[in-house]
Amino acid sequence: MTTFTRISIPLATAILCGGVAAGTAGATAPTADRGGSNAEVGAPVGVLAPRSTESAGTSVFTAGVAQPRAEKSTKAAETVKVKKGKYGKILVDGEGRTLYLFKRDKKDKSTCHGGCAEEWPPMTVDKKARAGKGVKKSELSTTSRGNGEKQVTYNGHPLYRFEGDEKAGQTHGQGLDQFGAKWYVVDTKGKAVVHKPKPGDSPKPKDRDGGY
Repeated sequence: MTTFTRISIPLATAILCGGVAAGTAGATAPTADRGGSNAEVGAPVGVLAPRSTESAGTSVFTAGVAQPRAEKSTKAAETVKVKKGKYGKILVDGEGRTLYLFKRDKKDKSTCHGGCAEEWPPMTVDKKARAGKGVKKSELSTTSRGNGEKQVTYNGHPLYRFEGDEKAGQTHGQGLDQFGAKWYVVDTKGKAVVHKPKPGDSPKPKDRDGGY
């Protein structure tokens, strides 16, 4: 036999309101936990997902833009071209930095290692050098170094840069006697340039009224 218990109307109302409040708290609690302090109370769990997706897409796009720059830099570093200056037409890399030969080297064989290679970094490539304007492609080649790297050669001379040249066009390494021999810039025939720099045209003196 079923027994019924009488409950007053105020008591029933209080129980009903308490149940609704508990249900609301339970629905919003997971959202607050997932969204952190920045999440709005009662907001759907997936509200912040589009921001994360947009950020990831931006990162991928940025990486895609940077790639051509890296390829361009590599191409310049592997290119040998000709530049005219105070020593005439000499070899430089794709970025305009002067290239040198070491008189101690044997044909197609570098003798510059260790501290020498730190002061005079060899021009190395992954596969082969690129011939720029004015350079004879037939004279370009590579030679294997002790560490397995491929060093660029021109007319049988391994090519180097000089740490003392801080920017393109500088020739501070010309004629230096270091690590057992002298270093010279290289002409278009692949020979050492041993002559002194060509003097520039001296400016003509200006006429002055009342001068001596």
